Amino acid sequence: MLQSRGRYLLLLLGVQLVVMALLYHEGYRRRVAYFLGIFYKAGAPAGLGGPQGTAHNASLPGDVYANLSLIVRPPLRPEELPYCPETSPFLGGPIRVTFPPGLTLEEIMRKNPYVTAGGRYQPPDCDPLHRTAVVIPHRNREQHLRYLLYFLHPFLQRQQLSYGIYIIHQAGNYTFNRAKLLNVGFKEAMKDEDWDCMFFHDVDLIPEDDRNLYTCDRFPKHAAVAMDKFGYKLPYKTYFGGVSALTPEQYMKMNGFPNNYWGWGGEDDDIAVRVALSGMLISRPSIQHGRYRMIKHGHDKGNEQNPRRFNLLAKTRRTWRQDGMNTLDYQLLARELQPLYTNITVAIGTEKGLRRPT
Repeated sequence: MLQSRGRYLLLLLGVQLVVMALLYHEGYRRRVAYFLGIFYKAGAPAGLGGPQGTAHNASLPGDVYANLSLIVRPPLRPEELPYCPETSPFLGGPIRVTFPPGLTLEEIMRKNPYVTAGGRYQPPDCDPLHRTAVVIPHRNREQHLRYLLYFLHPFLQRQQLSYGIYIIHQAGNYTFNRAKLLNVGFKEAMKDEDWDCMFFHDVDLIPEDDRNLYTCDRFPKHAAVAMDKFGYKLPYKTYFGGVSALTPEQYMKMNGFPNNYWGWGGEDDDIAVRVALSGMLISRPSIQHGRYRMIKHGHDKGNEQNPRRFNLLAKTRRTWRQDGMNTLDYQLLARELQPLYTNITVAIGTEKGLRRPT
């Protein structure tokens, strides 16, 4: 009796192994690899858990680098990796934002060993469900950029995204044009990859909760709904400033962003009007998740308040189809793959037209 039961169990086990082998052979590698990955992670010996050679997470509560030491590269080929889960197991919620004195790019590089040239990242332990490009307009904000990179890289890694960071640097000393730089960033980033989602991100805003997912929604997303400078409240219903996200399809549907806002202010409200005029709504995360801390600073030279912003806003309904991606002009001066980001330097001219920077 016992011998026949043992033979039955062995036969059943054999059938299961054959079925798994067939599924594996017929293109279901990821499903099998998923179970193998579970066993591998559960049985990984101490000292082999992460890029620093340890699976122990000694980070303080709220540390943005918490959990990254737990990321494991399994012994599988890239095509055998399981899909990343819908909800990342590395999310930790609220992030403690402090600004380390004397922070260097080299230190950020050491803390983010999986980031490759151009500021690109692919989860080493799973096949990501989302591909996000982060576009940051920039000029003369090197310290702010270091702080943002210090927080943004681990923030995105905890969400198990495939991502790239693009710094769009306006050359010369002419008046700053944030929205036009974002249009440039969209066009240049899309040359690299068919991104699912484009995040447009001010250099002085640090996210404070990794549950604020850097993925796109059904409608254009305004992510920075609760900034500390506004008392962690939305300043007004149609506010679209700071950090926003659109799919490429949404972006082109509203003809991108305006090119004619030179100086500070107005372009965010113009963008919100474009969202409505193109038949879309504004999506937002919760106030608890969409929290940001702003790095304090004064107005930059060359980015003074735009005195024409209210006149321009009054005309948006008539001009949005004629001013945007379909009229974008610029000169690409340099494209450099830095260790932590792709640096794109451009001449975008002035209100009087395109000219070389001085």
